[in-house]
Amino acid sequence: MEKVDYIDIIRTLAEHVEEGIHIVDSRGITITYSSKMAELEKTKKEEVLGKVFRDVFSYIPENQSTLLKALTQAQTTEEYQQTYKNKYGKEIITINTTFPVINSQDRVVAAIEISRDVTELKNMTHTILGLRGAVESNNKTPGPFLKKYTFDDLIGHNVIFLKSIEKAKKAAKNSAAVIISGETGTGKELFAQGIHYGSARKNKPFLAQNCAALPETLLEGILFGTSKGGFTGAVDRPGIFEQANGGTVLLDEISAMPYALQSKLLRVLQENYIRRVGGQKDIPIDVRVISTVNESINNLLEENRLRRDLYYRLNNLHIDIVPLRDRKDDIPDLVRYFIEKNAKDYNSRAEKISDKAMEALLDYDYPGNIRELENIIINALMQASSEKVIQLRHIYIDRSMSEIGVGDMGGICPENLYETFEEAEKRMIKKALYNQAGNVSGAAKILKVKRQTLQYKMKKYGIDNC
Repeated sequence: MEKVDYIDIIRTLAEHVEEGIHIVDSRGITITYSSKMAELEKTKKEEVLGKVFRDVFSYIPENQSTLLKALTQAQTTEEYQQTYKNKYGKEIITINTTFPVINSQDRVVAAIEISRDVTELKNMTHTILGLRGAVESNNKTPGPFLKKYTFDDLIGHNVIFLKSIEKAKKAAKNSAAVIISGETGTGKELFAQGIHYGSARKNKPFLAQNCAALPETLLEGILFGTSKGGFTGAVDRPGIFEQANGGTVLLDEISAMPYALQSKLLRVLQENYIRRVGGQKDIPIDVRVISTVNESINNLLEENRLRRDLYYRLNNLHIDIVPLRDRKDDIPDLVRYFIEKNAKDYNSRAEKISDKAMEALLDYDYPGNIRELENIIINALMQASSEKVIQLRHIYIDRSMSEIGVGDMGGICPENLYETFEEAEKRMIKKALYNQAGNVSGAAKILKVKRQTLQYKMKKYGIDNC
């Protein structure tokens, strides 16, 4: 294969990824400049290709050029935030990863920069923080804004479950950091709220943030706030650590937090102060941190998805919540509670459940745990809307969710001869998302595929997680 063929292959590949790609040879001449890169830098491709990149991008100071560092110093730069104005005066904020290409003679023959535009994400940060601040401000006055849960809202008499509650009640008597582990749908946030509202901090804010819901650049601003001038449109806005000062922050799915941001969080916990994004001032905080994970902690540590030093800082106390399949003796109490709780909201006259229907509920393992059980009861209430007793015919249990194949999704089979594999795959993805209330990580765990794989397939099929 000729050298020019390799270049064509690289250029074609660069055009089919979401990030911007910029490649220069050893002389600093651009040999690949993708359309996505041209779009985010607001520069025409023909103005860059075949030209010395320092001539084209002379407005970027030499000490800030990661491409130049890769070429001249063989230096790799990962996840570097770069803020600059392009030649049209528009401010651009990118996250770049730049690395040298070194041949077998240890000579730098090229440099590659991969960029993603986070300008809009940064602008979204202060918008989200502003909305969160408005909600918290409203919550200081009487009104039905947020349901507050206490230990009285935890239903069950299973011995193992009661031990977890007892452990949580002891945690409420101090301000130690707590990790709560349990499968999706087991009630980890209810435990966290129980600890907060049973503690001396109960009259201070309780704020929760899902660490898997946002990219790193946005999540950092949400957690630690933004400073005026830090990026285009930024204002001085407190993050949730400041907003929750004196209270509790719940970090849901802590292992999904990007590794670099875990390091920043560790510093905050060690020093008890935060620094807003783009700011220079250290702001003292007094916040209790409760974290949750829905996988084995040992696996998370071994796979380097959770920093060990951060884990030791967060794990002053560990509470493990037993899955519903291991506390089936609590199902009758939970069913009665869900009927009473939801009947009015779903215009149902049902007041109890038949023995046959209860047997069916007891004969299922609930991969979605208590959340799945409540969804089953809500569906039954709607089916039995005019009847006082929920019968077996009103119960719909999707047993296929516990029979999905490993990794390759081999358990996904068409329901009929005319259903294609793609249709079956879409059906199973939708069911998994439904059972997990739209939580992509939880759905991926049920489907036994990587979260990124599930996100790809959702995008491919146009499936929303709402």
